[in-house]
Amino acid sequence: MPSFNKSSSPPPIGVFDSGIGGLTVVAELRRALPLERILYLGDTARVPYGGKSAETVTRYSREISDLLLSEGAKMIVVACNTASALAVPTLAPAYPVPMIGVLEPGAAAAVKATRSGRIGVIGTRATIGSEAYSKAINSLNPDLSVTAIACPLLVPLIEEGLFDDEVTKTVLQRYLDPMLSQGIDTLVLGCTHYPLLKKAIRTICGDGIQLVDSAENCAIAVNSLLAAGSGNARGPRLDILLTDSSEGFLRIAEKSLDLKIDSLSVRSVGN
Repeated sequence: MPSFNKSSSPPPIGVFDSGIGGLTVVAELRRALPLERILYLGDTARVPYGGKSAETVTRYSREISDLLLSEGAKMIVVACNTASALAVPTLAPAYPVPMIGVLEPGAAAAVKATRSGRIGVIGTRATIGSEAYSKAINSLNPDLSVTAIACPLLVPLIEEGLFDDEVTKTVLQRYLDPMLSQGIDTLVLGCTHYPLLKKAIRTICGDGIQLVDSAENCAIAVNSLLAAGSGNARGPRLDILLTDSSEGFLRIAEKSLDLKIDSLSVRSVGN
């Protein structure tokens, strides 16, 4: 597979996440914006972000955003709920291109979807600990009830490709049962890894609960922003940079998300 050559294509949409989860955002961007070039960086050397401090997540996010900017990115999509919660508020005002996270679009979609006013959120420890989803949802409607639960075991299981494994289903049941017992009618998948478990989550939750996919809603927001005048797409291309090799990366991308990868290379970030 050829390596990435930034001079050969138009300015890309830069996308990053701590690992493979952000590819769910890439897949939705490809569906919403089929002619755009995308440059994705998966920080596989430092995954996961969910248990790290706000200072560390912000530093990682700055290092990656600077790299994407140096590669000509016309906008930066933070395809990580943890980084969206902890880093985007600080970094976005300082960058010369638009920076959009997955959190605000997901919160807005949850507010629109709920019928009973009871919303559940699952995410990493850092995302849930920041209370970013609860604050974003209640800023839109203070009357809504939000139950948020950290699910630290899910990202490692997903990174191992154990989507349909009985261990994964048991862990999901353990996390979801408490909020299901509280009568939620909407569940926010507050980590971009989690859409890869959507089938298992829907089996546990049933058809009566609306699943809010942060990846899908982020792509809708990016599409709206580009439609407002930041476009200039000339042809589809997906270039991927990793900070460390990942055996399951291509298999998950190509099979689970139906993505065609044009180039793949390993790039060091930070010290």
